[in-house]
Amino acid sequence: MGYQEHQQKVQSEGPRIIRCGIVTISDTRTFENDTSGSAIRAALTGSGHEIIRYEIVPDEPEQIATLVQELTDTCQVILTNGGTGITRRDSTFEVIDALLEKRLPGFGELFRMLSYDDIGPAAMLSRATAGVYRDTLIFCMPGSTGAVRLALDKLIINELPHLVWEILRQ
Repeated sequence: MGYQEHQQKVQSEGPRIIRCGIVTISDTRTFENDTSGSAIRAALTGSGHEIIRYEIVPDEPEQIATLVQELTDTCQVILTNGGTGITRRDSTFEVIDALLEKRLPGFGELFRMLSYDDIGPAAMLSRATAGVYRDTLIFCMPGSTGAVRLALDKLIINELPHLVWEILRQ
């Protein structure tokens, strides 16, 4: 099947509304000042998707893992932001990478490439990643609102139906 035929199949058979979870990983953010979580919420609802749960958790590995595992029971996609840098407290990458059953290395590679155009060599500091855990797609983005918008606009939003369709047809 060629690319155009594949896309038509996704259009006809793919999910219209995707159940999503949003997780902001931060020791300092609140619902009132979480502009990145708000940007994710706006992009998803603007695309017609359903937000099942939106949480803010501290950068504590056990709390992150527990919440992500809970969300896989009800969400098709989990989008996290924060904790992907290289400071001592940044643990999102390690937690999610340990859970992933299938990795999508292209997401992190493309994200850093696109980020390079915006912020230059500092793009290499991001450990953005994505993959599948318990038939749930997980995207880990940096905590900056600009980075979140870049990932959503250039990589995630338009591909969500395709990615979820691929997981569902297994």
